[in-house]
Amino acid sequence: MLRRLIRPARRLPIWLIFSITAPFVFEVLLHLWRYSVPRPASELDSPFFTTCQEPDVNAKRENAVLVMLARNHELEKANKTITSIEQHFNKWFNYPILFLNDEQWSPRFIEVLNKTARGLATFEVVPQEQWTFPEEVDVNAAKQNIKEQGEKGIPHAGEEGYHHMCRFYSGKFYKLDILKKYKWYWRLEPDVDFTCAITYDPFVQMARHKKVYGFTIALWEVGKSCPSLFRHMADWKEMMRIPSNGLWKAMVSPSWVPFPLRKFMSWLPYRDAHGDEWNLCHYWSNFEIADMDFFRTRAYQELFDYLDKKGGFYFERWGDAAVHSLAVAMLADPRQVHHFEDFGYRHDHLYQCPANAPGGQLPDSPLLGSGNWSPEMDNGIGCRCECDGRTTSNHPGFCLNRLKQPTSIKRPWYSLIL
Repeated sequence: MLRRLIRPARRLPIWLIFSITAPFVFEVLLHLWRYSVPRPASELDSPFFTTCQEPDVNAKRENAVLVMLARNHELEKANKTITSIEQHFNKWFNYPILFLNDEQWSPRFIEVLNKTARGLATFEVVPQEQWTFPEEVDVNAAKQNIKEQGEKGIPHAGEEGYHHMCRFYSGKFYKLDILKKYKWYWRLEPDVDFTCAITYDPFVQMARHKKVYGFTIALWEVGKSCPSLFRHMADWKEMMRIPSNGLWKAMVSPSWVPFPLRKFMSWLPYRDAHGDEWNLCHYWSNFEIADMDFFRTRAYQELFDYLDKKGGFYFERWGDAAVHSLAVAMLADPRQVHHFEDFGYRHDHLYQCPANAPGGQLPDSPLLGSGNWSPEMDNGIGCRCECDGRTTSNHPGFCLNRLKQPTSIKRPWYSLIL
């Protein structure tokens, strides 16, 4: 009798299951397609040169400056960077060097760096009003929050000066009186090694090819440092009705959750109002060669002011690298961004090392002189690189490949599904 009462549950017919799920699957696939990155018909960001060039010491220069933010106790590290860039680039091109500090410079720092920079250096102090909390921020609450961020182990988030630095580089930097006379800048950091000869003028080439932003390394941001940044950036983008170009799409991992459930994903970090996610890829701003007029535009300055009023430079630890990267992705055409893949660069524990170009090292050049460099390799593009080109980098290639998709015909296999 009991067996007769308990009847096995009927399985839904396959056609009914398909009828129910097909619209949701189709909608998700359509949503993913909207975020696909267009593939260019030809390479849009090739290296400016793929061999050594005889430095043109008499050519016209761009209105440019090398800039380093440093402190007095970083004398040795700052001197290391300037020694390296002098040896590998500036001894031929003689661009001015600007040192910035939030405190008064020590006479010893000025003496040593002036000598290394061959008298091309200027030493300035950042005005106090550009290195402090904005008026909209509750200072006591911000300081308490900074302390709590440090206790959580977020890198540099417990250092008040680091927050000021991120805010400064994100927007106030471009308004410095000392920089108003320049159009281009090359950002330097203390403790940097340049490991290849840079025998052409990158400023001239950036201007000639209509580029506005150049980088060496792209990688993931520390997500817990800026959980709400992408939401605010995306909100402003939508408010300004700025269309999504290929570079913005490359920064986004669209949600696989179907509509209307997708909107619930917006409650999670790094998501926009529609539930789509920033993949945390960004340009590492420790190296930048950029057109300051791009960052001085009304659009960028309004974006910065919008972010500044949100307080995230202090109540989170919004980094200037993330701000610059998302702004470039939003406001610049992808072909205006350049990867200096021929530059050998190391800072901290991250590096990029191109292989040397075969037959392109100019061993008899009177200006380049003699020296030792790593062996040449097929498909190499470096000039007299001292680092081992067989190990080109020590960071995952996902973000670099992802952010180069809008301009490169060489796409990784996973780009077809992301």
